Amino acid sequence: MTLLRPFVPARANFRPPRGRSIALTGISLGYFMVLLDMTVLSVAEPDLASSLDTSMAGLQWATAGYTVAFAALLLSAGAAADRFGAERLFRAGIAVFTLASLLSAFAPGLWALVLLRAISGVAAAACVPASMAMIAQLYPEPAARARAVSAWAAISGAAVAAGPIAGGALVGAAGWRSIFLVNVPIGLAVLALTLGRAVACPRSDRRIDWPAQLAAAAVLALSTDALIAAGSQAWTHAALSSVGFGVSVVAFFGLERHSQAPVLNRALLRSGRVRAGLLAAAAVNFALTGGLFVLPLLLQQERRMDPLQTGLAFLPLTVPFAANPPFTGKIVARVGPRRPILAGLALLAAGGVVLAGVVFADGGYPWLAVGLLMTGFGVSSALPALVAALVSAAPSGTAGAVGGLLNAVRQVGATLGVVVMGAAVAAGTGWSLLMSAAVCAIAWFVFARVL
Repeated sequence: MTLLRPFVPARANFRPPRGRSIALTGISLGYFMVLLDMTVLSVAEPDLASSLDTSMAGLQWATAGYTVAFAALLLSAGAAADRFGAERLFRAGIAVFTLASLLSAFAPGLWALVLLRAISGVAAAACVPASMAMIAQLYPEPAARARAVSAWAAISGAAVAAGPIAGGALVGAAGWRSIFLVNVPIGLAVLALTLGRAVACPRSDRRIDWPAQLAAAAVLALSTDALIAAGSQAWTHAALSSVGFGVSVVAFFGLERHSQAPVLNRALLRSGRVRAGLLAAAAVNFALTGGLFVLPLLLQQERRMDPLQTGLAFLPLTVPFAANPPFTGKIVARVGPRRPILAGLALLAAGGVVLAGVVFADGGYPWLAVGLLMTGFGVSSALPALVAALVSAAPSGTAGAVGGLLNAVRQVGATLGVVVMGAAVAAGTGWSLLMSAAVCAIAWFVFARVL
């Protein structure tokens, strides 16, 4: 299997299920909610830090607690979607996510919030690969699937556009706790829209190796903790977490070697093209999530913007997420995913350089807007193409597992972006942004060379 040659199961006399547009709207809103929970928190960082009296490390965990749990369980959640039915797992994830968001609004302290964010990450992990399997079931025709994925990306991408603005308005009016309440009505709407037989997916007999899954979660959590501790110069803490990380890596690969249902899909990872695509996905999320973590600190602490002003300042970054994916979908349907992916990585690298230059030169907002616009178009060009490529390449019955692998790698990239770019802020925000540009440039070179 390759990244650029899609597998399409033969379906004679296929008749589209009724209500699939309604179901697609619900699926897309589910992913909208997952993304909103990540982006809406970005402008709340200073208020959260002040309210809970926490440090940079605490802020990193408030974000990383979500992405670590999300990434750690995505692989098995994809397999679970294939085994138990994607639509059942999706609805259960949405219900838990909605409840965890409601409870997050009343968290009494930082670590209670981190725990609830981790629960939200677990629920999000159940939703995302299941949603991709549901789309694959609803739209088996390649061209229609590419358009559906583009619509899914546009609706869900609107969360990136709405998140900073909605978050800024809510934080300014009622504090950081209010940002979690917006998920409650959205979650209820998603559950209503995805009822019915149109989204029923086939099930497989694939097993899930939970001990190996727990070892994978430990690998991600301990590596994140070690990096955050090192960034805070808590060297003893970092050393202990590093030892735990090494032990968990050995345990994970030992369990994987003898597993009848390995966490990592080895058949997918054998392809150099697939690996290059996964690296590109990680680089995109490294730049996006890391940037969303460090830039609000720059705008609010150094440039003295209030939360609403910060949210509005992010418009050049976020608007392309809602506007660009349909055009990307048309390009993917016509010429394939390679060109949009390379164009997106190039724009991300260039945007990181422009943003770093603005910081180093203390430039004005127009140049900052240019860098944000390039970044927004870069992400919204690359991600829909990557999603369409990997979902289309999935053999029958493995769409959930493929979706889990793609999104797990993306969330690993997001976690590393928050941890590494957050730690580099001590040397200067400009260096953090140059780091994201370098990561995207490396991913562009690897992807272009392999493909």
